[in-house]
Order: sequence, then structure tokens, then C-alpha cells
Amino acid sequence: MSVPVLSDKEFGLLRDWVFTRAGISMSDAKKQLVMGRLQKRVLHHGLPSYGDYHRMISSGQAREESQIALDLLTTNETYFFREPKHFDFLNARALPERQPGAKFRVWSAACSSGEEPWSIAMRLAEKLHDGTWEIFASDLSTRVLAQAAAGHYAMERAEHIPRPLLSKYCLRGVGSQEGTFRIGQDLRRRVSFQQINLNEKLPDVGQFDLIFLRNVLIYFNAETKAEVVRRLCAHLRPGGYFFCGHSESLHGMNLPLAPVQPAIYQRR
Repeated sequence: MSVPVLSDKEFGLLRDWVFTRAGISMSDAKKQLVMGRLQKRVLHHGLPSYGDYHRMISSGQAREESQIALDLLTTNETYFFREPKHFDFLNARALPERQPGAKFRVWSAACSSGEEPWSIAMRLAEKLHDGTWEIFASDLSTRVLAQAAAGHYAMERAEHIPRPLLSKYCLRGVGSQEGTFRIGQDLRRRVSFQQINLNEKLPDVGQFDLIFLRNVLIYFNAETKAEVVRRLCAHLRPGGYFFCGHSESLHGMNLPLAPVQPAIYQRR
């Protein structure tokens, strides 16, 4: 079977579908990315065109395939201890300000394959006693959530983990698992995972001291960005902190947040 080529019209249909499902805006420059990520799925189903694939995933009948397509088109690169200044702020200011006696709760709202919540967990484990903290992690993609919950990675992914933390909180694979590492059980029991679409009404997940939503807002238009952050702010306690990516800004939006330092805001 010949490999189909994604036409401009088909790209437009798929771009609209992603925006409707996830609120993510794709520029024309993403056309090759969309074609590359969906090509195997089009061939897997023996479809003659991307238009036929669009009809499949938008029909409401192929829910599993629809989720696969969403996973492929919305998953982004991440790594352990990304944006170190956020972790410095966590140690120097956010943790010392925590409410005495209350459980310290953190939401990694677009956790991808888990590197972010596990990085936060290592820092909290170093500073707080057992039973006084928990992390809630969510993502739109079921595929990356499964990997995140497993906490199992190729050893090269450990490049940015400080060696003392790697030795203390991670297990090195042996035998058939050689060349990999896994997050230790003590940390895994403190992090829970749930699929959540931030572009829809959020479930009742309670209040948090910190919310991380990093390197995701750049994929939303201004209106969607404000709506997503506003929904999350409803779950951030007054005085709590909101973290976005260093390439992102909430400037000019009517939000209950005050800037603290680049990419960090405090709930008013």
C-alpha cells in the first residue's frame, strides 16, 4: 500500500479536531509533525487517506483510536528537574511557607511521562516528613500516564537527576532490566495519576499548595490559555504558587495571580 500524503484540507480538519478535543492550536508549521505522528495509524487501518482517518476518529464510534490519535498529537518532550530555578524556589520559599500541620499538596497538571512529578517528589521527600505531603499528577494522554505511573525509564533519562537523589530514590535495573531505572516504592505510593482534560470542567480534586503547568500554555490561544489557568486557580489555595514554563507568560490576563519571579505566580 502506498503511503498517503497529508493535504492542506486534511491537515485543517485534523487541526480543528485537536483544537476541539484539547484546546491546542497548531500552526501551519505543524503539518509535517501531524503527518509523521499519524502515518503509522493510517497505514495500520489500511486507509487510503488522512481524511478517512479523520472521519474514523471523529465519528464517535472509534473511541480507542481517537484516544491514540490524541496521545500522539499532544505528547511533548520533558525531562527530570527541568527548569532548575523552580526547584530552587520550592526549597527556598514555597516549602518554608507551608501551613503547619496541613498536608502539602502539589498538582502536576500536565505531567507527560512523569519526569516532573517524580522530580518534585524527590525534593519533597528530602524536605518533608512522611505522611505530610502528596502529589497529584494528570495528563490528557493515557499512554504517557501509564508510563508515568510505572516510573520506569531508560538510564539515559537520569542525566539531570542529582546523583545523591538517583541513588536514594531510584532502583537500578539488573538482568533483563539492565540499562533502566525505576522510581522507588516509597515515592511511588505518594504520587497518584489521573487522566484529565484541562480544556473541560475539572473534577473535584481539592485544593493545592502548588500547581505546575509548564510548557503547555504555548500550545493554547490566548482565550483558551486564560480559561485553563482560571480553572486551575480555583484549586490553588490563597497564597499558593502557580508555575508555568519560562517561555510562557500570563501577562495581561485577568487572573487571580500576582507575579513573583519569571514563570512563578502567587494566588491572591
